[in-house]
Amino acid sequence: MPAGADRPAEQPGSASPSPSPQEPTPGRPVLRRAEVARMIDHTLLAPAATDEEVLALCAQATRLGVGAVCVAPTHVYLAAASIRRGDRDERTPTAAVATVVGFPHGNHLTVIKAEEARRAVADGATEVDMVIDIANAMDENWQAIETEIIEVRLSVPPHVILKVILETALLPDESIIAACRAAEAGGAEFVKTSTGFHPAGGASVRAVRAMARAVGGRLGIKASGGIRTADQATAMIDAGATRLGLSASEDVLAGFPV
Repeated sequence: MPAGADRPAEQPGSASPSPSPQEPTPGRPVLRRAEVARMIDHTLLAPAATDEEVLALCAQATRLGVGAVCVAPTHVYLAAASIRRGDRDERTPTAAVATVVGFPHGNHLTVIKAEEARRAVADGATEVDMVIDIANAMDENWQAIETEIIEVRLSVPPHVILKVILETALLPDESIIAACRAAEAGGAEFVKTSTGFHPAGGASVRAVRAMARAVGGRLGIKASGGIRTADQATAMIDAGATRLGLSASEDVLAGFPV
């Protein structure tokens, strides 16, 4: 596993504990490794991540068959080129290239977030994970959140997937639901639990369930931050997650049957 990618997922956030071992949800088939891999955004957002580590992450992503890699804006061009080259060499389906904007604190000016998104797409990103201004969520200023999401949405082409990071460990369920509604109204395709860098914590089953109630299948849900085991990943999926942000992807996938 590449250096940086085998650290705890998007530290320091930590997923809430889940029962072990996970039992399949009644009526749901057993989750298989390839199916879960396609749900993964294989992530390297460490501030000191090197080009070599990004290239290793992309090679591992191709080998694991994950759905996307998620890297910092400064590494988007390199990751996109690496993924294209890996696809030619391995004849495997293309992993998307995701990046983050307004990361990790969310208190960038909206115009900066929009420009970050525009430049990232020009460099090869096809998915953008934006952090909301978290203070607006704490103040319950949902209109301000919707407005900044609209601005970022308008800055990139319609085919680009926009995910909105809510930092759910800070929010009660009622605020999570309201933030999800603002994200939907703003044109996002996904809502996402966490940056993984906030000391309040990362993904939780509680938050994912609240998000699922809010979006009702109309938006995707990305659980991210501190998911390090197959049991934790299964718990998030059972709660409603349709994407997983992981840096320990290989370890997590090893816990699922082929």
